[in-house]
Amino acid sequence: MMVTILLCDAAQAVGGKLYVLGGGWSITGPQPAPMAVALKFSVPWADANRRFNIRIVLADADGHAVRFPTGPDGADQSVEVPFAFEAGRPAGLVPGTALDGCFAVNFPPMPLVPGARYEWRVEVEGRCEDAWRVPFSVRPNASGGFSPT
Repeated sequence: MMVTILLCDAAQAVGGKLYVLGGGWSITGPQPAPMAVALKFSVPWADANRRFNIRIVLADADGHAVRFPTGPDGADQSVEVPFAFEAGRPAGLVPGTALDGCFAVNFPPMPLVPGARYEWRVEVEGRCEDAWRVPFSVRPNASGGFSPT
């Protein structure tokens, strides 16, 4: 499977197409701002009609899942989106054609650490390839210093 991942300000997946606003950035902040992850999956013909478990995860520079106190009881939860995906073969499609799937996930502003590096990564059945990661940086505060939040 091939996965294309794009960071953007906002995105929608409608009718098998991605609609992206402010896409292709790799630097944000330092003030929290909404962001989105736009995904395009290209599924080989032989993997049609197979259910794939997907997970999108926000990780810090050390590869650990980023956690914020967002749980119902105020407990820390990792920033991740699990979902399942299955590409079916449309009638009349030429055998051997790759099958597409598009997804968009929009996130509210998050308190990312100014001056830090992060990455969004896509895991397919628990596996993540280098091409399924998109790193980004948060600008330092105007003073050039880091913030503990």
